[in-house]
Amino acid sequence: MAVDHYENFPVASILLPARLRYPVEVIYAFARSADDIADEGNATTEERQAGLDSYLDKLDAIERDIPVQNALFSRLKEVIHQHNLPLQPFRDLLSAFRQDTHTPRYHTYSILLDYCRRSANPVGRLMLHLYNAATEENVRMSDAVCTALQLINFWQDVAVDWQKNRVYIPMEDLARFRVSEEMIAASTVNQAWCALMQFEIRRTRELMLSGAALPKRIPGRIGWELRFVIHGGLRILERIESAGFDVFNKRPTLGKKDWLRILWRSAAYHF
Repeated sequence: MAVDHYENFPVASILLPARLRYPVEVIYAFARSADDIADEGNATTEERQAGLDSYLDKLDAIERDIPVQNALFSRLKEVIHQHNLPLQPFRDLLSAFRQDTHTPRYHTYSILLDYCRRSANPVGRLMLHLYNAATEENVRMSDAVCTALQLINFWQDVAVDWQKNRVYIPMEDLARFRVSEEMIAASTVNQAWCALMQFEIRRTRELMLSGAALPKRIPGRIGWELRFVIHGGLRILERIESAGFDVFNKRPTLGKKDWLRILWRSAAYHF
């Protein structure tokens, strides 16, 4: 299994209460389909942005309680009204997807975090609202976990993203550790690359751990779901380290032995 902020969205998970499986599936369908508009196929940048603008218009229609002639958005409207969900997380997602169509590089870590704030954190915030648990502290922890998951996805997908002409490692970090884009293109794993990845992994692990107490604050099945997601992300970081930071020749993923370890760690959760 790979760590991806949508694939970690607990779609129809057996750990989800039955009453929440449908709304989660609908929210996931919105996020996944919008992401596909920004990323998949051979559409031009203008066509992708027009597709995302159409999604934004439909969200505005939901806010104004205007009928939406679209099956997905009709279901989304029902879910938003039934669970009193805020619309801003949906708009934030669309903003991030639009950014994907024209921003292949991130100069600083703070700019990258702003992207994660809109591309990853809305998922966690919507889940908290579904559970009526969107307190200020829970939101802070959820944001930390979601951003960390997004960053982990970037570090394990350096080679995949390069093929899309994207580099999510901040340019300031590449310069600091004297790693060039040519080295990424050549799949170079040397001392400079290892030092860079050690730095990114350490910072990401610290971020994840800053939100790792969240599962204990939310009772029920979602707490267990969060335990698995958090330990899954941390395990990916360990896999990158154990591979000598070579994310080029084999993308770090989780196998059966990893999941047994994650299960044990989740049962012995102590954050």
